[in-house]
Amino acid sequence: MTEALKELGAHIEAKRSDCVLGWDIAFGELNIDVTPANIAGLVDFLTSDRTCKFSSLVDITAVDYPERAKRFDVVYHFLSMYQNQRIRLRVSVREDEMVPSIVDIHPSANWFEREVFDMFGILFSGHPDLRRILTDYGFRGHPLRKDFPTTGYTEVRYDEAQKRVVYEPVKLVQEYRQFDFMSPWEGAEYILPGDEKEGAK
Repeated sequence: MTEALKELGAHIEAKRSDCVLGWDIAFGELNIDVTPANIAGLVDFLTSDRTCKFSSLVDITAVDYPERAKRFDVVYHFLSMYQNQRIRLRVSVREDEMVPSIVDIHPSANWFEREVFDMFGILFSGHPDLRRILTDYGFRGHPLRKDFPTTGYTEVRYDEAQKRVVYEPVKLVQEYRQFDFMSPWEGAEYILPGDEKEGAK
């Protein structure tokens, strides 16, 4: 299997050297690093080339590396049912950089790209309807970025008096944020069985 993937990687690099920055094999899958501007061209090639036939788009996601200048890796997973092979494409982009949409080649990329936009804030140029898909209207931020606070910015609750859902800024009391207890039971007003022995020493 590894030999077949090596041959495939060499074939793709030879045919599309304008797109491929490099490739390697990890966990039984071929990984190809692609230039952002040429992602659509390479995806089209992988779909139509007789050696590849990667006709099934499995997923599009992203990985956040805040310490890098090119903060995000947009990751595409494809499957060739004809060759029984999988391939992973990686595109590294800056926070303000746009990635060309592949919706024209794979219509199923529509919702995948919307999800990546919603969760990471990555923009796809040429997308027909790039808007949030998982979070609510007016949601602030992008939840899968590593600098997004775990508590979020807004709390949503049903207000019985107003008979509607209300949005409020998250407010946490300082005591909630302290996790320096020696024991999970410290501060409890009751004594657990065995605790009296500790005080008798």
